[in-house]
Amino acid sequence: MKTIASIVFSVVLFICSGSFILKAQDLSGYKFKNVKEIKNTPVENQQATGTCWSFATTSFIEAELIRMGKEPMDLSEMYFVRYAYLDKADNYARLHGTANFGQGGQAHDVINVVKKYGFVPEDQYKGLNYGSEIHNHSELVSVMKGFLDGMLKSSKPSQVWDVAFMAILDTYLGAEVKSFDYKGRSYTPDGFTKSLDFNPGDYIELTSYNHAPFYSEFVLEIPDNWSFDKYYNIPVDDLVKIVDNSLDNGYTVCWDGDISEKGFSHTNGVAVVPEGKITDETEATQSGPVKEKTVTQELRQECFNNYSTTDDHLMHLTGTVEDQNGNRFYLTKNSWGAESNTMGGKLYMSIPYVRLHTIAILVHKDAIPKDIKLKLGIE
Repeated sequence: MKTIASIVFSVVLFICSGSFILKAQDLSGYKFKNVKEIKNTPVENQQATGTCWSFATTSFIEAELIRMGKEPMDLSEMYFVRYAYLDKADNYARLHGTANFGQGGQAHDVINVVKKYGFVPEDQYKGLNYGSEIHNHSELVSVMKGFLDGMLKSSKPSQVWDVAFMAILDTYLGAEVKSFDYKGRSYTPDGFTKSLDFNPGDYIELTSYNHAPFYSEFVLEIPDNWSFDKYYNIPVDDLVKIVDNSLDNGYTVCWDGDISEKGFSHTNGVAVVPEGKITDETEATQSGPVKEKTVTQELRQECFNNYSTTDDHLMHLTGTVEDQNGNRFYLTKNSWGAESNTMGGKLYMSIPYVRLHTIAILVHKDAIPKDIKLKLGIE
């Protein structure tokens, strides 16, 4: 009999990374040694939702607070989800239903919520108002989408549709948090955020595609960029330099990319880009170090253009390791639960995998090398 956890894990894989089977294997072929791990919070479980964007970015913010000298804390992922849905619904209505409306999102969705509404601890907003012990948004999304599409069929939407939509979120996730007590003091969400000296304006997103000019900003054309936010566009060599510079200097990285490749196996805890043709993820990730492809800017662009690389999933890069041949891998914190693999819910992604399958990264601006910041015009 399947446990609830195993059923939920399978559902999450289908939602966030496509419908493919991961085989349980060991890592006997790979021998990793830790190089550096930046302090971060425990692995969480997004369960039966497509909210990896919120879990990854929340984990990133929690690590930033630790880096800033604050005590470790558990922030509410569903608080960000609630407000993102409000803005997403407004966008969907203004574009007459032609925009993307679903569970997916981007790292900037969380940062945008922080700018407008702040954040709160997990115990102040659990987002489980519908009689379930686990997060499951299948019914919620159907209800929201059905309501919005029904509203848009009218020749003249009423002035209260947004109030009615908010009532759906209140019912399923919980009402708006206006104030709360934390360690003997009363805060508003915005006041709580400011008390921790967290400045959402310090964080930027970067990508790397040559269909747009380098060292400039453009609206990245992916479905989950429903807010049409701009990303800084840089060569892939600089993108990897930023990742390395961040991790080497105590800054973690929020990673957005593709995990539907055969070289990715969360169960085996490895993500690589083998040079030769492979038939399944076990062949690529369990046999031991494999020769990987040389990933050029042109190959990145080709995979983006033909949808080989798609915006599947967000995770959190928290450190570096090396395999037995001295190859650097990135220690990656996933959001499928600590029991989802034998590595406590984490995995290792190779540099070639990150070069090829990264859609975008979110970093603190001070984690960017000075020469790249100068080219981007970032203070």
